[in-house]
Amino acid sequence: METFQVILLALIQGLTEFLPISSSAHLILPSQILGWADQGLSFDVAVNTGSLFAVVIYFRHEIVVLAKAWFTSLASKQQTQESKLAWWIILATIPAVIVGFTAKDFIETHFRNTLVIAITTIVFGLLLWAADRMSKAQLTEFQMGWKKALLIGLAQAMALIPGTSRSGATMTAALMLGLTRDAAARFSFLMSVPVSFGAALLVTKDLVSSPAPIDYEALGLGIVVSFVAAYLCIHFFLKFISKIGMTPFVLYRLALGAILLGLLYL
Repeated sequence: METFQVILLALIQGLTEFLPISSSAHLILPSQILGWADQGLSFDVAVNTGSLFAVVIYFRHEIVVLAKAWFTSLASKQQTQESKLAWWIILATIPAVIVGFTAKDFIETHFRNTLVIAITTIVFGLLLWAADRMSKAQLTEFQMGWKKALLIGLAQAMALIPGTSRSGATMTAALMLGLTRDAAARFSFLMSVPVSFGAALLVTKDLVSSPAPIDYEALGLGIVVSFVAAYLCIHFFLKFISKIGMTPFVLYRLALGAILLGLLYL
């Protein structure tokens, strides 16, 4: 891969992984517009690892507190708001794990195409707009309960369909269930840690067994660029989301879906 290609794809991954605009929709554009070949499994692992490092480091204090509270709850059988949130994150992860193991190959075979990505980009963009407009926006992530966490987890499982956007689907569900924008974003980001870690392990297993050559210099650059882009994205998204709302991302998704449809049919 050329250096420019590595930087652009890593930037796209890092910036779109945690915004509700679908990273898969964006990663299709360079190959469609510039005629680039698929970047390969090893590069996908690298840029996803960079994004995972970003969310873990950004929320390192929260993750440590949640982990300690969870382990303490196992020993003492007493629950705090932090231990409950940790249990809810685990519960919300289960649907994606089940769907990932049972339907991953089917989804990649039948849904990983430009038409599906364009349609889901538009449809789930409209759902995000509706959720943001109708949300009561009263609950924090500590107040939602296990039922709401499970429903948000089901939305995360749906996001395995390309173009849906994992963060977009989870934030949409959280807003519909009454969480504030800030709480919806924070819970979505924290939910991404176990799912992203598990996905990275699975893809790494496939990579180890793959005979394809590995460009370690490109991988290292991809990790660094993706990490920086994702970290900045998380920081500024949380800083401004309560003020700007979801409408800019909805409009962007609609425009992106229209562009993809145009590339497909024009």
